[in-house]
Amino acid sequence: MNKLITSAIQKLGLLSAGLLMPVWALANDMTTKYNLRTPASGMAEDIYGLHNFLLAVCLVIFVVVFGVMFYSMWAHRKSRGHKPADFHESHTLEIAWTIVPFLIVVVIGVYATPVVMAQKDTTNADITVKATGYQWKWGYDYLKGEGQGISFLSTLTTPYEQRVNQQPKTNDYLSEVDNPLVVPVGKKIRVVTTANDVIHAWMVPAFGVKQDAIPGFVRDTWFRAERVGTFNGHCAELCGKDHAFMPIVVRVVTPEEYTAWVNEQKAKTAQVQQAGAQVAQVAQVK
Repeated sequence: MNKLITSAIQKLGLLSAGLLMPVWALANDMTTKYNLRTPASGMAEDIYGLHNFLLAVCLVIFVVVFGVMFYSMWAHRKSRGHKPADFHESHTLEIAWTIVPFLIVVVIGVYATPVVMAQKDTTNADITVKATGYQWKWGYDYLKGEGQGISFLSTLTTPYEQRVNQQPKTNDYLSEVDNPLVVPVGKKIRVVTTANDVIHAWMVPAFGVKQDAIPGFVRDTWFRAERVGTFNGHCAELCGKDHAFMPIVVRVVTPEEYTAWVNEQKAKTAQVQQAGAQVAQVAQVK
């Protein structure tokens, strides 16, 4: 008898697992494909938490409002003999639907304000980088901190044949560049944004960063990556016909790897300057 019960329980468990597998698959698909990027900074984690909190608030409001509405339609329908109320005004109801939304907004504001204020605090940065938007590429200038003086352009390297469907698209389609922005892990990076022509926007979702780059204006944002890796973003303003072709790639490395990269870049810059000086000397002799 015990064996029959045990066997029945096992079969029930397998059946339940089989029925729940599509649900689990759908939940995993929703969280990986249709949710925010996995946070790679403390700021992104705060934004992710705020996002989930606001979704919960919206869900509660949705359930309450539509629950009351459908209950009213069902319980007070004409077929049950109910008639519309004939009162003109209800001060109690008007006060309630004024105070309740006000309290909801206050709760959201209290929860969101620290995150918004932290986003604007760009002080005490370890490294400052200027990101300049061009049609259609990004220019980076290291203004302060280790790496000061390094400058380069970051341009899309996805082959043109992939864009016009003459070659199969790779996993890095429209998210690969020749010169990614390189920063050390655990350091506060201030990004100063501007543009050379039209409005662009520097956005890296994994860092919780999105800042417009406007011609003639200087704006700033910041991030502190908490793990090494390569993180992608894209221009988030419609900036012209090649708007889709100016990705942002940030490579986060260890402090030691960053120091080695800085030394390599400065050596390349010195070689270029030396070659330029030699060309100038030859020109003067001629």
